[in-house]
Amino acid sequence: MFLIGQYDSPFVRRTAIALRLYGLPFEHKPWSTFGDAEKVAAYNPVRRVPTLVLDDGEALIESGAILDYLDELVGPERAMIARSGPARRSHLRIAALATGLADKAVSLVYERVLRKEQLKLWVERCEAQIAGVLAVLEQERAAVLAPYWLGDRIGHADIAVACALRFAGEAHPHLFDARYPALQAHTARCEALPPFQEIVQPLAPPSG
Repeated sequence: MFLIGQYDSPFVRRTAIALRLYGLPFEHKPWSTFGDAEKVAAYNPVRRVPTLVLDDGEALIESGAILDYLDELVGPERAMIARSGPARRSHLRIAALATGLADKAVSLVYERVLRKEQLKLWVERCEAQIAGVLAVLEQERAAVLAPYWLGDRIGHADIAVACALRFAGEAHPHLFDARYPALQAHTARCEALPPFQEIVQPLAPPSG
């Protein structure tokens, strides 16, 4: 199978890191949704990444759906999320907050590089949403004494948060800074792991 998308995307990166942590072999096609849009469209008409193409040609889209497939593939004992119940819902909530933050951080990048004049109202709204998520995640992570968010094992929520915050820190350093020590420590713990160090790409936003 092969994974489409560049690793400067927090969504592609979280997917690739999960693949590596699960020990699932894959080929990486670092296609850009701008420069390689037609290549991406052949597998995903929305022209978004990540897209995971299975050996039989089936194409899976959206990081959450891809991870759900990977969890099923490795089985409940190895899956990096609880199968059901409150632990699963908590995990999904944290991941949703992280991916929501990442989505707004990406939107701000596009606003900056693709618009000649930024729309002030939109920028302020995105920044307020990011700040709100950071405040909630900081408070919740500070209350957790375990190495990872939901225990001693890394999970999808941990990966989603770390990938989102690395992207936000690179793209908008004024938004994610020393005001969030618990989140910075969480990100540093994850980024020290070999898959995170292997699967990384400096931010390369599209040119306007």
